[in-house]
Amino acid sequence: MKILIINGPNLNRLGKRDPGVYGRKTLAEINEELRQSFPQLEFTFLQSNHEGALIDAIQQAEAEYQGIVINPGAYSHYSLAIRDAIADCPIPVVEVHISNIAAREEFRRHSVISAVCQGTVAGFGPNGYALAVRGLLSQIKTKKV
Repeated sequence: MKILIINGPNLNRLGKRDPGVYGRKTLAEINEELRQSFPQLEFTFLQSNHEGALIDAIQQAEAEYQGIVINPGAYSHYSLAIRDAIADCPIPVVEVHISNIAAREEFRRHSVISAVCQGTVAGFGPNGYALAVRGLLSQIKTKKV
């Protein structure tokens, strides 16, 4: 089974960017932990600071992947283009956030992405990625029944 992990803007700075909010793990370390935690899965990891690259990946995913985990970063709060791409995506998508966006600044408290995802995991730090994969797997299994 193949899962696409998409990370949006500034997530390439994990480990350096505001460690009090995002922790000290780098994106490469998070990705490696996912590989170790789910050896039965094949992951592809994409990080981009460019909205169009994220949209392209979402639109092309159905040909190769069974599901997507996405941390859209700041795009969560305003990208209707990413929202529309996810809404049109026939495979399940789970949104993940390292911090609890509901407990952050007012402008971060709403995600335009959440309503078109199978679920959202937020506030569990880097462990949220593994939780999102588990949730995604439950959605994939449910659809096959």
